[in-house]
This record gives sequence, C-alpha cells and structure tokens, in this order.
Amino acid sequence: MFVWITHRISGLLLILLLGVKFLTSFFLMTKEQKPDWALVLHTNPFTDTLLIILIVFHALYGLRTVIIDLGVKKEKQLFWIFTLLSIVLSAVLLIVYFTRNY
Repeated sequence: MFVWITHRISGLLLILLLGVKFLTSFFLMTKEQKPDWALVLHTNPFTDTLLIILIVFHALYGLRTVIIDLGVKKEKQLFWIFTLLSIVLSAVLLIVYFTRNY
C-alpha cells in the first residue's frame, strides 16, 4: 500500500514541478528583462533536488509494478530492492548535480 500511495503522490508532484519548470523556462527564453520570480523558481536547488528524487522513485516503483504484473510473486523483496536502488541512484545523481562545475 505504501508503494501505491507513494507512486501516485510522486506522479502528481512531478506534474506540478515539471509544469513550474516548463513555465519558468518560457519566461527565461526572452531577450528582454527576465522576471526575478521565474529565475528564482527555475534555479532553485530545492526544486531540482525534489525533482531528481521524485523521478527516480517514481520510475523505479513503476518498474517494480511492471515486474509484479509480469508474474513475479516476491513483492516484499522487490520493494526493498527497488527502495534501496532508488536511494543509491538518487544519492549518486544528487552528488553529480551539486558537484558540477558549469
């Protein structure tokens, strides 16, 4: 039940956060004065961190659901495997994100 709720909530949050990212990028593509609110929202590290974590967990929990739909019966074991994999992958991606030099 935890995975089901997490998967649904992360999907809704992804729609919201990606919508904000797309909206702010349209305002930042102009050659004129760029709005401060769009710049703050688009370059916010908290938003990017949340996006990375949500994308990884949502994708891997979705993959877990597909594997269960294909007939694998070890749901509890798959939960722990995909949760640990999500944590490790999120940590690696966040390290890359915060240590980039561009």
